Amino acid sequence: MEQILRWFPDGPIVVFTILILVSLTIPPWFERLRLPGLVGLLIAGVVLGQNGLGLLDAHSETVKLLSDIGKIYLMFVAGLEIDLAQFRKKKNRALGFGVLTFLIPLLFGTLVGQLFGFGWNASILIGSLFASHTLLGYPIVQRLGLVGNEAVIVTIGATIFTDISALLVLAVCVSIHAGEFSLYSLSVQLGSLAIYSVIVLFGFDWVGKEYFRRTGNDEGNQFLFVLLAVFLASVGAQIIHVEQIVGAFLAGLAVNDVVGRSPVKEKVEFVGSVLFIPFFFIGMGLLLDIPAFIETLTTSSQLTIAIVVGLIGSKFLAALGSKLLYRYSWNETMIMWSLSMPQVAATLAAALVGFQVGLLTKAVFNSVIVLMLVTSIVGPMLTARFAPKLPRPKPSLEASKSLLWWETQEEFIEEDEQFETEQTKFTVVVPVYNPVTEKYLIEIAALLARHESGQIVPLSIAQAHVNMDEPQMKVTLKQSRQLLRRAQTISSEFNVHSKPALRIEDDIACGIIRAAREQNASLIVMGWSENTGLRARLFGNLIDNVFWSSHCPVAVMRLLEEPIKIRRILVPVSNLTQQTIRTVRFAQLLADSNKGSVTLLNVCPPQTSGEQITSLKSDLAKVLSSAGPKVTSEIEVVLGEDVAEVILSTSQAFDIVILRSFRRRTVAGLAVSDVTSEVINSLNCSMVLFGEPHS
Repeated sequence: MEQILRWFPDGPIVVFTILILVSLTIPPWFERLRLPGLVGLLIAGVVLGQNGLGLLDAHSETVKLLSDIGKIYLMFVAGLEIDLAQFRKKKNRALGFGVLTFLIPLLFGTLVGQLFGFGWNASILIGSLFASHTLLGYPIVQRLGLVGNEAVIVTIGATIFTDISALLVLAVCVSIHAGEFSLYSLSVQLGSLAIYSVIVLFGFDWVGKEYFRRTGNDEGNQFLFVLLAVFLASVGAQIIHVEQIVGAFLAGLAVNDVVGRSPVKEKVEFVGSVLFIPFFFIGMGLLLDIPAFIETLTTSSQLTIAIVVGLIGSKFLAALGSKLLYRYSWNETMIMWSLSMPQVAATLAAALVGFQVGLLTKAVFNSVIVLMLVTSIVGPMLTARFAPKLPRPKPSLEASKSLLWWETQEEFIEEDEQFETEQTKFTVVVPVYNPVTEKYLIEIAALLARHESGQIVPLSIAQAHVNMDEPQMKVTLKQSRQLLRRAQTISSEFNVHSKPALRIEDDIACGIIRAAREQNASLIVMGWSENTGLRARLFGNLIDNVFWSSHCPVAVMRLLEEPIKIRRILVPVSNLTQQTIRTVRFAQLLADSNKGSVTLLNVCPPQTSGEQITSLKSDLAKVLSSAGPKVTSEIEVVLGEDVAEVILSTSQAFDIVILRSFRRRTVAGLAVSDVTSEVINSLNCSMVLFGEPHS
């Protein structure tokens, strides 16, 4: 092995290459085993470190730099992902549960430290490690449509209080450890921390909103501004002798409202989840001393057991306290417990800091690694077990009855007030840029427009660059006009009025969005693009940009046969929301245009009871019958763990599958698998990706 390693050159580029290779290959293997990808990164760090192949040195400048950036980025994303809107809905109860799930674990952790002979400062720090939590089970409740459940909202909101409080305790403990403790020094530290927190939370928020307002759609500079904010906050934390991760988390909260659900947020999270955050977990693995780790599990097993049992027990007591205070059901209590149990982001980052400054021993650090492994597996397992037992929030069907299927409630109210007598005309904007797919797109748009007595607007964007010469511009315009003439011919075959539009734009997505707004479009119909490379992930492809900014629904289609032959339509539905209802209405419109049928497919976890399945079928039947065209319809509810596999197997008997687009959420900076992406990549029939207007 040593002879093989001699062939490897030294230098930071080699280290960076190895880290990228590990980040790319290892997590997917562990996710297939239904284990968190971060576990694979930790193990990879162990294998590549001093106790394994020796390819990476945890104390090298390159590894330390990248790991530190990952640690800061991890805490920044943790703050960025907290849903402030959900917190505001139930802020009093969220604060109540936050206090319980912070103080009770803090007390238990402190007692554990005292029982095993640690000083008060180290014991309180151990308690603070118990106090925070990471919402690893969030994707499960999101998939089941339970984000609107009060117990879930309260648990999400409590994350703000627990993470901030735990990090503040860490800051104070490290400050006390660094110098002589006195009441005066503690007062100065707390005062400077309070002033610093106000500057970051309110100052960064104000400056960020002003900067985003002035820069408009300049996503590149907005992205750099967000990066500057997080690292500036980290440097500021160092200036007042507070740990960098405290500043990073506060920066995440500060720019949370600034970025909202914009494309910039997704790009920021993407860079962290594919680069820096995996580097942090690999660095954690490099720091693991396997002989010492084994010794901890054998000779110091009592400490490890006390930490794991103390955390799980204290989090349960906090959830039980909320049940008694707010009269939650047992299933809601178990959900609050399981969601607040996993210890990943803040816990690991704080444990590493405590270990590096000498406050925590290697035995405690190793025990925290075990705690992370146990809770990151047990927590989501319990969430998956109890979440299906919760009642799903039901949207108001009455609100959607008064709307045309393509209108949002806000648009309807605005038009009702300003244009009482003006009727909204159904308009489909069809960007045409590929002669191969143009025919089918125009045909399906014509079918929809004819059904609604509307019109279609074939749109061609002649892309012009700043230094584009005259001959090249003429060629581009000629090609655009040819596409529009062909589109007009196709639409005339369906007896549908068409209004071709030609625009000269530097940015195609902006051209589509502006034209759709000018034409007061009801729907945008686009062709599917396979552009999913790294550049598309970083800067967004055409479809992403239109989805993000469109004022109306967007239907991205991959049509494998003539639209007039599409009869059997499959619509997978995960939960009942107004967005789901709009997708079903679109499917009904498409089916009625072609005298076809609609089948709604819901994939439930195996734990779902028969009573819940009956209730779900009843709710779906009400959606189908409450409004929209009356078409032949069917409801299928299938029990299964692999949602994508069930959809793919069911789709074999259908002509087209309509999927609803939604943004992937990341948890602790690690990307959550997207069922929609998996289905799209494997479908053998036509497909529609139906996207909601951006809000």
